[in-house]
Amino acid sequence: MNVHPMPPHTASDWIDYDYAVVRVVPLVHLCTFQNVGVVMHARTAGFLDTRLYLNRNHLNTLCPTLDMALVERYLDAFQRICHGDRDAGPIALLPPSERFQWLTIPRSAVLQTSPVHGGRTRDCEETLEQLFKAHVEGA
Repeated sequence: MNVHPMPPHTASDWIDYDYAVVRVVPLVHLCTFQNVGVVMHARTAGFLDTRLYLNRNHLNTLCPTLDMALVERYLDAFQRICHGDRDAGPIALLPPSERFQWLTIPRSAVLQTSPVHGGRTRDCEETLEQLFKAHVEGA
C-alpha cells in the first residue's frame, strides 16, 4: 500500500470570512423572526454568496397577514444584489465588500440580518452550506 501523507496545512490555507443570518421579521415591534438564509463574504477569496429558503407555513403561523409576495420580492432583490446582478440596481454594481456591508447594515424592516460574525475556513462553499444548515434548516 502506497500512502502519501498530506502536506501540513499552513496559515495561508485559511480564509477569513464574515457572515450574517438573514431573517424575516414580520412583526418588527415584537422582534419575532424566522431565519431564512445566510450571507457570507470572504474578501481575500473574492467570495460573496447567499443561501435562502422561505418556509411559508412557519411564517404564516407567525403572521397570517404577512404579504408573502412582498417578502419573496425582498428575498429575490437580496439575492440579486448579493450576486451583483446588473439589473438589480446601483447597489448590485458595487464591489463585493461594499455589497456585503450594504446587505448586512442594521435596519428596522421586514427583512433584516443578524449581527455579522466571523470565522476561518478552507472551503467557502462548504462553510456557507454548513452555516445554512445550522441556522436555517436546523433552526
